[in-house]
Amino acid sequence: MKGLFLVEPVVALFAFSSFLIYPLVQQYVYRRLWQELTNTTYPISDNTSRCAANSSNHSSYNEEVQRQASLFSLYTELFSTIPSLVVTLMLVAYSDRGGRKIAIIMPLIGMLIYASAFLTVSFFELNVYLLIGSSLLSSLFGGLGTFLGGCFAYIADLCEDDRQKTLRMAGLDMMIGLLSGVASLSTGYFLRAAGFNWPFLTSALCQILTILYAVFILEETVKRPPADAVILDESSQRSALKQMIYGVYKMFTGASRRCKTVLSLLMLIFTSFSFAYMGGVTLMTLYELNEPLCWTEILIGYGSALSTTVFLISFVGVLAFTYCGVPQLLIVLMGILSVVTGMVLTAFAKTTLLMFLVRVPMLLSIMPFPVLRSMMSKVVSKSEQGALFALLSFLDSLTTNVSVAVFNSVYAATVAWYPGFIFLLAAGLCAIPLFVLGVVGVIGVDVAKEVKKPEADPVEDQNDNSPLLS
Repeated sequence: MKGLFLVEPVVALFAFSSFLIYPLVQQYVYRRLWQELTNTTYPISDNTSRCAANSSNHSSYNEEVQRQASLFSLYTELFSTIPSLVVTLMLVAYSDRGGRKIAIIMPLIGMLIYASAFLTVSFFELNVYLLIGSSLLSSLFGGLGTFLGGCFAYIADLCEDDRQKTLRMAGLDMMIGLLSGVASLSTGYFLRAAGFNWPFLTSALCQILTILYAVFILEETVKRPPADAVILDESSQRSALKQMIYGVYKMFTGASRRCKTVLSLLMLIFTSFSFAYMGGVTLMTLYELNEPLCWTEILIGYGSALSTTVFLISFVGVLAFTYCGVPQLLIVLMGILSVVTGMVLTAFAKTTLLMFLVRVPMLLSIMPFPVLRSMMSKVVSKSEQGALFALLSFLDSLTTNVSVAVFNSVYAATVAWYPGFIFLLAAGLCAIPLFVLGVVGVIGVDVAKEVKKPEADPVEDQNDNSPLLS
């Protein structure tokens, strides 16, 4: 049976199964730590706020549970960061030679292990700290960065037109938001009706379905030569590893100095923005569980669903602005300012209504990611797409994991005197990508003449115009 060149169903199923449990992870750990630290049952209320159900004694434990929950997230990230980064760089870079599907399928297997571990710990009520070991094990198969790197490289293989590439990459982000929003909206009711076990089981079953599609239906875009079909010996494996490293190295050594400058600056914008954005967003659930909000699982589900609508709105924004010819740097600027506004408002949100409203200014916050990926994809040649997205996935995973670790540490230290400080920090750190964006805007016109086009020699293309600012 002939396969399909459609990676979107894989992304959709992955997003649904992942966000079916992501909003529950912090809640599950929070409840288990609450029971261990207080020796009491976690207070469950049908009210709009769980604070109404708290006694004064329960309220006194809030800060300690918040601190322990944030430290748990810190330990999880520390143990899983390095394996995930190494696997991401190797798999996505190797996809230039061995095919894109390996960088897509391996993280799916890791996610299946992750969901199965949560199901096992929850069902048998095992020690909650075993989940740190499950995160380490699943990271050996790559992570979200590996998966997205493989998917974006897959799209880059299929799209020749720059506008089509930008829109289809933004479409992947939109697909993540749409399906994760549906999953997040259902988690609260799912948890209230069936407990933690059934959402974890449902997520695992969805992962199995996704793996079957990726293995048997998704068509490969990179055709390996017949010699690659044989089993690789030890020497050829070392040669493949060298090629992975060489692919990343060649991106910079094979380009002009100004072209390398633009590529480096765009990567700096991408990573610094990801650091600030992910650091703030990952702590929203913990912030909502804290006083004075004390949200129930239903409200957290609504909040997570509303947060994921930014993927859909950001896709519409990229589509509309690209169609209208808005410069790509301006689209990135609007996305960064959207995050700054939302984070500042979140720091001062003390009521349920205001906490919902802070999501509105952040509706364009995802726009910079697909636009920056598309801009960087135009700078390198077609044969270097896998190396580019391997490096991007590596940097994205590195900044995300370090960001989560740093922000959880800061939150644990500041939650007692001002929980909202962490969001002000995220907003302040957005000054870095804003500054670098201004530098790119100043030098971009000059560098445009030296940008390397796909499958072309940079020297021969010095007189061509660049699509960076179009």
